[in-house]
Amino acid sequence: MQLHQIKPTTKKKKAKRIGRGGKRGTYCGKGIKGQKSRAGAKFEPAIKLFIKRYHKLKGYRFKGHSENQQVINVFMLEKKFNSGDIVSSKSLIEKKLIRLVEKKEPLIKILGKGDLSKKLIIEGCLVSKSAQEKIEKVGGSVKKI
Repeated sequence: MQLHQIKPTTKKKKAKRIGRGGKRGTYCGKGIKGQKSRAGAKFEPAIKLFIKRYHKLKGYRFKGHSENQQVINVFMLEKKFNSGDIVSSKSLIEKKLIRLVEKKEPLIKILGKGDLSKKLIIEGCLVSKSAQEKIEKVGGSVKKI
């Protein structure tokens, strides 16, 4: 048996055409006159238009985490960098710890998970309080943006 030889066991049911007389009376449940009784009457919900029209209020709104920002923990710096190295977005891209975002260098935030025993100089990165404490405790420095 081939695919072109298979035939359906039931007949196709035709869609009911409304508004043409018949058992439901002359208007067939569509009412008399007006936009809704005409052919092709399709409406989107009224609430959608109000939501679109409603002005956006000022105030608190969570913007989420920036897609342009990438996060690195201290233990990753411990693995990939030697003592006295400069940690910047370029050096992190070279070591393949982060990627370019739309062919641009992303914002980098260094977090304090893990331990650090190497003296590192951090330039052009955002640093959390715990990470900054760990870096400065070992003798490294953080140059802010």
